[in-house]
Amino acid sequence: MKLGMFLRLGGAKPSLDMETVLEAERLGFDSVWTGEAYSTDAVTPIAWVLARTTKIKAGTSIMQIPARTPACAAMTTMTLQALSGNRFLCGVGVSGPQVVEGWHGTRFGKPMPRTREYIQIIRQILAREAPLTFDGEEYQIPYRGPDSTGLGRPLKSIMHADPNVKFYTAAITPAGLRTAGEVADGTLPIWMSPEQPKTITDAIVEGRRRAGKSESLSDFDVAPYVRVRMGDDLQACRDSVRPDLALYIGGMGARSKNYYNDLTRRLGYEEAAVNIQNLYLAGSKKEAEALVPDALIDEVCLVGSADRIRDRLSAWKQAAGDNQVGTMLLNGASVEAMRLVAEAVL
Repeated sequence: MKLGMFLRLGGAKPSLDMETVLEAERLGFDSVWTGEAYSTDAVTPIAWVLARTTKIKAGTSIMQIPARTPACAAMTTMTLQALSGNRFLCGVGVSGPQVVEGWHGTRFGKPMPRTREYIQIIRQILAREAPLTFDGEEYQIPYRGPDSTGLGRPLKSIMHADPNVKFYTAAITPAGLRTAGEVADGTLPIWMSPEQPKTITDAIVEGRRRAGKSESLSDFDVAPYVRVRMGDDLQACRDSVRPDLALYIGGMGARSKNYYNDLTRRLGYEEAAVNIQNLYLAGSKKEAEALVPDALIDEVCLVGSADRIRDRLSAWKQAAGDNQVGTMLLNGASVEAMRLVAEAVL
């Protein structure tokens, strides 16, 4: 199992902790990732990281598909690959309708066809076998709509890029995971249970089967985020991750469309998912946080003492041995916790 880390830049005045990134590189971590919502973008900090490191890979988790045309994402990918010695990992995702329509001001559309076509177009650009043409459900290149000038023509990238870029999607819904299995090289679940990996991997295998690929996940990187809080006070460690989990389960999406709430239900915490969402959407955030089950935290996070975390890592290593997990992405880990996990895993 490989190790990665998620690099947070959130807040009103974001900053990038390069010392932690450099320590991850020294420890042998495989990758570092940054994301975007409606604050900092994902690409700029990754460019910064790649410029100041020499070995560790860096990925976007994720570039929001509605924010960039496929050609723009391909140009970004080719540039970062060229400047970093092929250390860039291209993670993309559709986000949700609240961000897509409320922030980017574009239609949500059909997320799975959009994801599928987006990656196909980028791969076509990277392959550089012919000038770019694409006639899909979501994308038409060159554009030939009723308001077009008619002057667009197929173009081929001037740059000769490495076509072997690894593509990841941010997927947790069955449809999204099937799409990842079809067109991507990995996926980035927001959380995952090592005891219940098939809540994530069954749909991936189905997508790979649909695409005529091997059903083995030995060449597909399931890379879940694992929140880490190390300390002797177990309850305090659990409490420190409750607000984040409650935000996703209760407030990250509308009542009728919350992918994280659906995942929590699939893991067996249906009653908690319903109650957390009801309270969160009613404005009772603290009460919602209190309802995040200890069992869920223990299942999808690494919390507690060093010995407790070492013991818990055995379940993750077992899942990795079964090709159900490829990379563990540590989220919120202290340097001490990073060192402990690296010693136990690498």
